[in-house]
Amino acid sequence: MTTSPVRFVPRLGATPDEHGTSFRVWAPATQLVEVVLFPEGGAPADGPTAVRPMQRDDQGFCVARIDGIGPGTRYAYRLNGRGPFPDPASRWQPDGVHGPSMVIDWTAFAWTDHGWTGVPLERTVLYELHVGTFTPEGTFAAAAARLPELADLGITAVELMPIGDFPGARNWGYDGAAPFAPARVYGTPDDLRRFVDRAHALGLAVHLDVVYNHLGPDGAYQATFNPHFYSTSHSNPWGAGINFDGPHAASVREYFIENALRWVHEYHIDGLRLDATHAIADDSARHFIAELKQRIDRSLEGTGRLVLVVAEDERNLNTIVRRPDEGGWGLDAVWADDLHHQLRVALAGDRDGYYADYDGSAEAIAETARRGWFYRGQRSPRTGRPRGTDSAGIPLDRFIVCLQNHDQVGNRAFGERLHHQIPVAAWRGASTFLLALPETPLLFMGQEWAATSPFLYFTDHHDELGRQVTEGRRREFARFAAFGDPGRIPDPQDPATFERSRLDWAERTREPHASTLRLYRRLLELRRTSPAMRAGRPFQVEAAGHDGLVVRRDDGEGALLFVVRLREAGPVVPGAIADPGAGLRWNTLLTTEDDWLGLADTAPPIVESDGRVVFQRPGAVVLKAESAESGR
Repeated sequence: MTTSPVRFVPRLGATPDEHGTSFRVWAPATQLVEVVLFPEGGAPADGPTAVRPMQRDDQGFCVARIDGIGPGTRYAYRLNGRGPFPDPASRWQPDGVHGPSMVIDWTAFAWTDHGWTGVPLERTVLYELHVGTFTPEGTFAAAAARLPELADLGITAVELMPIGDFPGARNWGYDGAAPFAPARVYGTPDDLRRFVDRAHALGLAVHLDVVYNHLGPDGAYQATFNPHFYSTSHSNPWGAGINFDGPHAASVREYFIENALRWVHEYHIDGLRLDATHAIADDSARHFIAELKQRIDRSLEGTGRLVLVVAEDERNLNTIVRRPDEGGWGLDAVWADDLHHQLRVALAGDRDGYYADYDGSAEAIAETARRGWFYRGQRSPRTGRPRGTDSAGIPLDRFIVCLQNHDQVGNRAFGERLHHQIPVAAWRGASTFLLALPETPLLFMGQEWAATSPFLYFTDHHDELGRQVTEGRRREFARFAAFGDPGRIPDPQDPATFERSRLDWAERTREPHASTLRLYRRLLELRRTSPAMRAGRPFQVEAAGHDGLVVRRDDGEGALLFVVRLREAGPVVPGAIADPGAGLRWNTLLTTEDDWLGLADTAPPIVESDGRVVFQRPGAVVLKAESAESGR
């Protein structure tokens, strides 16, 4: 981390110094705003130790300065005698989202990541994890202890699902109520800093999933302070949209921009994944996300740091990654789920919901891998409307692709991972295909060893809200024939649903998990060390029959050929893509049946000199173009 001056000064919340603490909150419609202080370890029921009125500064913020208090002080705000309410920009909620906030000194942590600048997109291999289920302990500290294993695997960036505090003890994070405060069930703010610091020491970037399209249904007090917080003209699946473009929207935009800047500067976060940007409605001349990206970049000028900003967006909009001078938002990358959908249809036969838009043919898979998106303006059979925009000219590493992510697993009724529904041999082949592509790959925690644990939807809401969530979940799946019995749907509120979702790290030493882990480690090593796999090098992908895919990566002097059989035994006959070049021949670099993997049983493919491969079961072969005089 560079020591150059940082262009970031927090404007909201509690800011301690050596003499006391300053408080600043936006409450434009409240006549009397007061800071309420509580005894250490206290709560509203214990009564305050002090109440101080706040004044309005020349920008309209309510401010107060209280000497003699500092980090560790619990506080809240009272509005016209109502409350007390937690700070909407609280740095920590030690007693939960309804309790007092705590004064935190974000400058006191002793960082050791001097010289760290981040991981560029072209070297990024993402690993998405949920802190609560990643380890048995479910904490930042326990997750930090596992980071060396991710570095050894070949991961270069860890992506945390949302960690802004939420009601209860169990949540995916998308019901966040305190977006500036790391969830207390995972640890303290400094525990998160230690996680990031440890990651940087291992060469790992840390990305964070942030939610700017809605707030959770319980414990979110932002609109209590700011009556203009929600839109009067836009809505989304979670209710009223956030007010990014209506009257008094400037304060709302600044609230979320400060949130992003705090993660970047107070926690040294290296990347932000913006959740469901298709649900962020903004009709302003300058879209909120474009402004957010520019403000992040501006705050980093002169520091040498690289912070990637990525959108999750189902619309396949090239605007997201186009430069601002081309009318785009200027983001670094976008989640591109078309490839996942094509592969799941091909491998597991899914047809319900949005999978109806995909046929899973080898040609469709190859076209999607070649273009980044499958839908680039074609009509969707499911909706009857055009979907997507042209992807021409967008570098392929700006598309983030996966075989699994939290949505595609957890939004299934039973949380099944793809490898739970297909033979492990097919999983090894699909994994090889994914990691052969020039797109940026994302792994979901545990897929590298074909984890047995599902990833289910879980919550810990109060009784009435919890009942509504449970009933809503059952209604959601009632229209699918496979889930006609609502009693079979795991109850999100049941603690057992959460516990079932935890990874079992001990199983990694058993088959078929150990061999799958070895394969992932070798494929990621090949991706990292082979010149042919570098960003911008020539790339081709073709279908070979109804069940075969061939990927070619070149470095000018040699090439790698990935030959994949998706579902069944049989030959894969590459076309012209398999010409190794004058004086060269294909030699086998690895197969998904190699002895070194330690498989319980093997079915080695037959590899011929022209690149033709006869598979005895699904899988993959990686060939390397070498001098015809060299041996295997």
